[in-house]
Amino acid sequence: MDVSPIALKRRARKIHRILAETYPYAVAELDFRNPFELLVATVLSAQTTDVRVNLTTPALFARYPDARSLAEAAEDELQDMIRPTGFFRAKSRSLLALATRIVDEFDGDVPGRLEDLVTLPGVGRKTANVVLANAFGIPGISVDTHFGRLSRRFGWTTEDDPVKVESEVAALFERKDWTMLSHRVIFHGRRICHAKKPACGACPVASLCPSYGEGEVDPEKARKLLKYELAPGREELRRRMLEGASRAELLAAGHTLSA
Repeated sequence: MDVSPIALKRRARKIHRILAETYPYAVAELDFRNPFELLVATVLSAQTTDVRVNLTTPALFARYPDARSLAEAAEDELQDMIRPTGFFRAKSRSLLALATRIVDEFDGDVPGRLEDLVTLPGVGRKTANVVLANAFGIPGISVDTHFGRLSRRFGWTTEDDPVKVESEVAALFERKDWTMLSHRVIFHGRRICHAKKPACGACPVASLCPSYGEGEVDPEKARKLLKYELAPGREELRRRMLEGASRAELLAAGHTLSA
């Protein structure tokens, strides 16, 4: 059923408020300490999981801590280090090329402007927005597969093109909320609103979702589909996250942060 633009905006913002209450600990799930590390990690995250990238990057950043050292890396050695992330040949070429460009064009520092970031090899708007939002504090919407899927399920857009999705969703929210909206929607997509079988019966925004019923509606069956800290048996992990424990603290306490 069609809704007016005002009604759509109100519903979208109410969904966001509920997601904020559900995931008050939502953050970028790639581990990084500076813009360079986040840029590299985001490039590596294509076609793989953040968990896999986080297992790969500590050794990678110990060996190549900045753009200058990465630009001088031997391609075969770099390929071996990033092999677990998949598509390692293409990714290594992109990383070497972007590192070289950062050194040659930006004096070794990752640029803090969208128009500059998207000129780097292997960097599109999604990657640029991730870096700007999380490393530079510039609000942005990061349209990955989860964000695009949920935006369509929520009725925020009918578009498939990430740039069009970004534009249409951005119009529904205040600019200051774009970054956290991205985190919360992506969290929801990974934990409840799965691609193949969403856990509709355990979804906190079910009553507002025009796609309710595409997945499992029985509450008990739906609960078994939950992942990460919402999965049955992981209540202690969620409690620690709600208390504000950092990813590093959770890992040090022996919690696994995978699905």
